[in-house]
Amino acid sequence: MIKTLSSHGNSAALIIDKPILELLEITINTPLKIITDGKSIIISPVKEPDREERFQSALEKVNSDHGETLRKLGE
Repeated sequence: MIKTLSSHGNSAALIIDKPILELLEITINTPLKIITDGKSIIISPVKEPDREERFQSALEKVNSDHGETLRKLGE
């Protein structure tokens, strides 16, 4: 695949097609690591191994502490 850069203010942006984002499980909020060897650019999603586990734990705590209030607000 050949891509060109797009102007974005005083910078340049690379548009990544949705199928590639989906394949790599990248969303707009996924942190990306950008490295170079001086000849190539390598862009990789940063995957925190325990991020999902921490999120689920925090969600369970919020639901446990405030579940009833959140249900009432949803009505």
